Amino acid sequence: MEIAVFGLGYVGCVSAACLANLGHQVTGVDRDQSKVDSVRKGASPFYEPGLDELVSANVAAGRLNATTSAAEALKTAEIALVCVGTPSAKNGNLNLEQLQRVVHDIAGCVTNRSSPLIVAIRSTVFPGTCEEVVLPAFRQHPNISVVANPEFLREGAAVRDFMEPGLLVVGGSDPAATRRVADLYAGIDIQPQLVSLRTAEMVKYACNAFHAVKIDFANEIGALSERLGVDAQEVMATLASDMKLNASAAYLKPGFAFGGSCLPKDLRALVYRSRQLDLSLPLLESALPSNGEHLRRAIEMVLDRPERNLGVFGLAFKENTDDLRESPVVEMLEYLIGKGREVRIYDPHIRLDAIYGTNRSFILNAIPHIGKLMLPSLGDVLQWAGCVVIAQKPAPDAVSAIRAAELPVIDLVGAGAFDSAAAALAAPEPVP
Repeated sequence: MEIAVFGLGYVGCVSAACLANLGHQVTGVDRDQSKVDSVRKGASPFYEPGLDELVSANVAAGRLNATTSAAEALKTAEIALVCVGTPSAKNGNLNLEQLQRVVHDIAGCVTNRSSPLIVAIRSTVFPGTCEEVVLPAFRQHPNISVVANPEFLREGAAVRDFMEPGLLVVGGSDPAATRRVADLYAGIDIQPQLVSLRTAEMVKYACNAFHAVKIDFANEIGALSERLGVDAQEVMATLASDMKLNASAAYLKPGFAFGGSCLPKDLRALVYRSRQLDLSLPLLESALPSNGEHLRRAIEMVLDRPERNLGVFGLAFKENTDDLRESPVVEMLEYLIGKGREVRIYDPHIRLDAIYGTNRSFILNAIPHIGKLMLPSLGDVLQWAGCVVIAQKPAPDAVSAIRAAELPVIDLVGAGAFDSAAAALAAPEPVP
């Protein structure tokens, strides 16, 4: 394909050189004449392992060129790849000046264009930016499509990350345009993830935040381990060897707050011991408050419903157990009852006459009249309720029964089987 790459910084120049190396005809665009001159001479404008050789080879092969003219680059381009910087403003918000300028430049060059053009935003932008900043610039151009194609390149390993990616994401509302941009990378051994426009924008932030949290987590566990005389490297190497629960997709699905007899207790113990050692571990210290905030958001979602009779599916802290200790459902029920809501509960694995010990004392101390609130069957709850709160992942037969009842559903666990389920605990905010 013929591609115009706007911005010849780290992301843009690496993308331009690698796409040219895949066989595309690429023109890089930058206002900085020195960057343009450098590429034209077959040299990278900055140091990045392997990039100089790629630029040199593809300029020599006639597949890579550079210009300061947007019009020249767009003349025969099928795709405009926007790779300009979006640095932080003083208040932490994104500075979109470069993005807005490039989008304006592209819009000014396509006034009389009759052939289709796909504008792919590779810059890191907050969810909603393509819809609210980029798309409006092309409102008068029905043959212009906009997609998001975030990059996942690390400085110092950018060429390798491009050619051997762990993730390839393209998002948009136009399936043909989305597929077309994904086809740019057909020469690379990776299955593209084709998603919505906002999802593509958000994935980049989710990835970077996850990387930052992992680094902080390893450093905090390392600091506490060393203070306790434990080999920190051995601890984390052992942790990472578990590919089923630790270094895996386990627990990486939005849902309800955590609870049970292990996670809250062990987090409290870690925080307590670190404080005894005069060691500040802000990430670990924030885990329980973060969990509490998530529970609060779930409670507010339920209270926002107009129905007074709330049927609750699930009482234990997760499915397939009768363990009620520190179940977030119990705390939620205490609050809902205190706010005057009527609740009835069904949990397929809990019979009050069969639980004992700390499990029994926990629930009776929290909700002494729990026996009057639990009904013997899901059907009884559905017949009584005006709204159903899914607080535990239901089995397929329970899903069918709940759907057949045709009641409003609040899905707190992300079961994904209910049309009226809440998609998220926080609605997307507009880009300022």
